[in-house]
Amino acid sequence: MIDRVPTGITLHQKSRVLEIAFADGRTFRLPYELLRVYSPSAEVRGHGPGQEVLQVGKRNIEIRALEPVGSYAVQPQFSDGHSTGIYSWDYLYELGENQDSLWSQYLEKLKAANASRE
Repeated sequence: MIDRVPTGITLHQKSRVLEIAFADGRTFRLPYELLRVYSPSAEVRGHGPGQEVLQVGKRNIEIRALEPVGSYAVQPQFSDGHSTGIYSWDYLYELGENQDSLWSQYLEKLKAANASRE
């Protein structure tokens, strides 16, 4: 979709939020923690349904660098060494649109696993 092209991306290091504005006028503020726990990498998603790996202890995660990938995505380098996720514009838009439900699902999974964000 042409509207899902960003017009601006800002890393807010103090609040640990990636702010992304799109050509359709929508702007999303995505916490680094959300981006890390929903990384599109195989390390997090696995190689098939049911192989997802729950990410724990990511509350204070930082993005150390954000590299462009062609004209369709970015690849963040996180402070825990994770750097294999390629975030397409469409995926970032979907994360923004579904941020509240994705966050709730993540917190429920942590609780079910007796795990922590710390």
